Amino acid sequence: MTTTAEASVDQQARTGAAATLVLVGGHESGRAAHLQQLCRDAGDDGGPFRAVPVGRELTTAVTDALAHFDRPVCVLPMTLGRDPGLVADTARALRWLTGPGDRARGRIVLADPFGTPGHLIGWLRAAAGRTAGPRREDCAMLVAAPAAGPFEDAELFRIARLVSRHGSHRRVEVAFEGGDPGLPEGVMRCLRLGARRVVLLSAGFGPASPRPVQDAEDGGPLLGAPALTAVLRARTADALHRLAHGDDGIAAGLDAEHGHGYAHSHGPDDHQHPHQH
Repeated sequence: MTTTAEASVDQQARTGAAATLVLVGGHESGRAAHLQQLCRDAGDDGGPFRAVPVGRELTTAVTDALAHFDRPVCVLPMTLGRDPGLVADTARALRWLTGPGDRARGRIVLADPFGTPGHLIGWLRAAAGRTAGPRREDCAMLVAAPAAGPFEDAELFRIARLVSRHGSHRRVEVAFEGGDPGLPEGVMRCLRLGARRVVLLSAGFGPASPRPVQDAEDGGPLLGAPALTAVLRARTADALHRLAHGDDGIAAGLDAEHGHGYAHSHGPDDHQHPHQH
């Protein structure tokens, strides 16, 4: 049986009277720095209330949202699929805030991450199509992101390969701001492979590079403001619907890193599955 409180939350999800939205950023958003404009643009229309990194700032943002607004607080991990640790760390912070007997319990929900690797592949393919021009055979796409950990960086190579395999661009390379290969090295590789044009594609929420890169063109943001807003609204609506039925998403979020990292065996008589170290 659906309670009155559950019906109220579900009605919010259907009508768009959204929860107070807190965005959590990691390496794909400069620890939330590239998300601040979303909050400045939103005002108090159900858009993002605050964009913060994991840690004390997240705890403060959620506590402030609970105190200032009489509606659920939806916490949304802003990853494009390469930061499962962000989701797990966010879930751990929210679990602490929603302990047994805590009055915040039932008012906080952890949304699904903004994107998955599959979403990122599709968004990069669309961005490549917008920027390549008619002579695609002359153009190389250089997918760029800030350097993170070895597994996160390796995932970007896999994603770029799939963008190339399932897109219309033969040359899709990877480079990292502050990592290896760096952006100048990535551009040089593209030129040596025969490209006449090199277009930088951002694999994050910020620009592909904070400064111009010689012999490369900036392909612009991965997603425009309308697309960003549409995804945020969809994730929030889904989260509120789950909350209305008693699922705050935190337990699932705690398991987000499962399978990410080095694999090891528990022993000859046990099963094998990967864990993060």
